[in-house]
Amino acid sequence: MSGTILDKILEKKQEEVRKLKEQFVAENESGFQKIPFYDSFIQADKMNIIAEIKRASPSKGNINPGVKPAKQAEEYEASGANAISVLTDKPFFKGTLDDLKEVRKAVRLPILCKDFIIDRVQIDAAKQAGANVILLIAAALEDDKLRSLYEYAYHQDLEVLLEVHNEEEMERALLLNPPVIGINNRNLKTFEVDLGTTERLLAQYGKDRDRLFISESGMKTTEDVERVRKAGAKAILVGETLMLSGNIQQTMNQLKVDLG
Repeated sequence: MSGTILDKILEKKQEEVRKLKEQFVAENESGFQKIPFYDSFIQADKMNIIAEIKRASPSKGNINPGVKPAKQAEEYEASGANAISVLTDKPFFKGTLDDLKEVRKAVRLPILCKDFIIDRVQIDAAKQAGANVILLIAAALEDDKLRSLYEYAYHQDLEVLLEVHNEEEMERALLLNPPVIGINNRNLKTFEVDLGTTERLLAQYGKDRDRLFISESGMKTTEDVERVRKAGAKAILVGETLMLSGNIQQTMNQLKVDLG
């Protein structure tokens, strides 16, 4: 098996996709509701928070394996989350599309399907489960595949969070002129986290005020959020900090800084 964590995840994902293609049945009636993501985020005057439901991760192991997705999502919504991210990768994050379906029934917020998407069938399944936004990771996809999946998602009335981690991936992403770019402070090859990634990339590429930049991973304190806000991020994606919080409302309040 290949060396990096991302390589291992993608290798496993090929198997998952093969099984999904055998099992997936398109339904006329799905859980899909069109709920604006970019439009609501770009107009906000406080930091937008995408609150994540995540049972485990390759770097941390179990985080909150017993979480009830619908209950967690309801708490997030009541505490002021602007969107909810649901991890649907099973082998490495212990999530499923059923988690997303439960969350869709419980809240009226936009839902991001957080997975390593490499095939259109995953996009179809995410939409049917009730997602409004899908994640496409530049590090996981060649240019042609990235463009193909990006365009397909929009044809399905889904929005896309296009994720990058370095300058080369940012350059590739910008060729698609996406309205939303996520900057992952976590290196998917080593899983190390550095908020300086957001600062460095937005210093070079953050001039377009119509583009929504989301800083992902590593957000623990108000000071962390202030760092990425000053860099130009208008949204943050927060998983572990909220999953381990004993008081979600209090934690959310600490992260909801003014965008100014």
